[in-house]
Amino acid sequence: METLSQAITSCVSIPYSSSSFLVRSHGLSSLILRKPRSPANPSLTSSSRSSSFTRASAVEHSKSSVSIDLSDPNWKTKYEREFEQRFSIPHITDVFPDAEAIRSTFCLKMRSPTEDFVGGYPSDEEWHGYINNNDRVLLKVISYSSPTSAGAECIDSDCSWVEQWIHRAGPREKIYFRPEQVKAAIITCGGLCPGLNDVIRHIVITLEIYGVKNIVGIPFGYKGFSDKDLTEMPLSRKVVQNIHLSGGSLLGVSRGGPSVSEIVDSMEERGINMLFVLGGNGTHAGANAIHNECRKRKMKVAVVGVPKTIDNDILHMDKTFGFDTAVEEAQRAINSAYIEAHSAYHGIGIVKLMGRNSGFIAMQASLASGQVDICLIPEVPFNIHGPNGVLKHLKYLIETKGSAVICVAEGAGQNLLEKTNAKDASGNTILGDFGVHIQQETKKYFKEVSIPVDVKYIDPTYMIRAVRANASDGILCTVLGQNAVHGAFAGYSGITVGIINTHYAYLPIPEVIAYPKSVDPNSRMWHRCLTSTGQPDFI
Repeated sequence: METLSQAITSCVSIPYSSSSFLVRSHGLSSLILRKPRSPANPSLTSSSRSSSFTRASAVEHSKSSVSIDLSDPNWKTKYEREFEQRFSIPHITDVFPDAEAIRSTFCLKMRSPTEDFVGGYPSDEEWHGYINNNDRVLLKVISYSSPTSAGAECIDSDCSWVEQWIHRAGPREKIYFRPEQVKAAIITCGGLCPGLNDVIRHIVITLEIYGVKNIVGIPFGYKGFSDKDLTEMPLSRKVVQNIHLSGGSLLGVSRGGPSVSEIVDSMEERGINMLFVLGGNGTHAGANAIHNECRKRKMKVAVVGVPKTIDNDILHMDKTFGFDTAVEEAQRAINSAYIEAHSAYHGIGIVKLMGRNSGFIAMQASLASGQVDICLIPEVPFNIHGPNGVLKHLKYLIETKGSAVICVAEGAGQNLLEKTNAKDASGNTILGDFGVHIQQETKKYFKEVSIPVDVKYIDPTYMIRAVRANASDGILCTVLGQNAVHGAFAGYSGITVGIINTHYAYLPIPEVIAYPKSVDPNSRMWHRCLTSTGQPDFI
């Protein structure tokens, strides 16, 4: 049986063909036309740059490969049908067709809760707060008129409008687990992120409203399933009541873990039949592998993910929890860099922010601050040296403004650094420190041109990760935690919950982990950032 790291790596790697522009992964289709551009960083994986190229890929399902023939007059209908199949979400009844559906024990129109939750809450009238299973959320809301329009994502050369619907999240009228028979477990994996405690808190609170009494936390991620020295943490509303007032994770975090088989063995031994997994792409790949193994063993288990990545690089979603807080906290670092640079003679402030494969934090923090002169992200190519390089423009800023502030994403400029080929416990490539590199190159360059500069370098990464969630993320975490529980009780498994065009939806895990979401250099948001910084192309 493969290890969890192997499962994660195999789930998120994507074959890429530069000659045919064909992208296939997980039986997913990505039939999108884009204007071609050069990859910002040739050292990045194909997954991180796949959206950078013009591509019209085949629509491929896990069990069959079906190419969309755009000359077929019925191609839209076929595409919509294939899309619906891909975004259908796994359900308990797929494996247990005779699974009993009972009246939901979740009802907010009540006089008082009862001990016997099977009959539901007493109510004077029927409650109309449930979501119908046929409710859908529209995935794409902009109808582009031309592939050359900023940020355009088109299926054909005419940018034909095709409706793409996904499942709306929320409580269902019928549930497939009896609360008194549920043992629910929560794990937090990967690195720290603002909002972890908020999500844990509302998963527990919502489980208790359904009537679940047996709730545990698995300490230190997937590792907690195999390490005999780590014991389950009993959770209740009393335990989690105030944990959202501090950062970090009540349960602790870690990367990697035992094999999928060992994890499922441990779940079976412990009697866990609901698993809530908080983590990013790699963690979700692991959750999907656990879901598949449970199905293979015919275990009635609901595995539900809550996407946690401070980088905001999960596909399809407006944002992931922790991102807003990260952008807000980054303002402190940028402002400090600005004050240092502005107060010094020929001062230069450099701030490195998070963003392995995507520059969302650096872009939005730069846009929000209004104090950044140069923003460098992984998706946009640049040169440091040369007549059009970053340092040449930096010299111009020093000569005209007297100071400058640079904001870089951690994954930027990796093609300019020596590759280590080392990987962390999650299978992620360990990046070179581009922030330190550009600091050193800046000092060296200005020494060569005999211009005195005062360079200050700030890396607030761990300060940002450890803070508590702000109000915006607090609301997002609350709703994500609640909807994760609703999805599990509704009988769904192998799903994740996210916010799509301001609405909450369930998506099958493979669809959101195909490759990391990245900044589109032709998007309006990146154009807004360039307008704010005033920087040229560094090519």
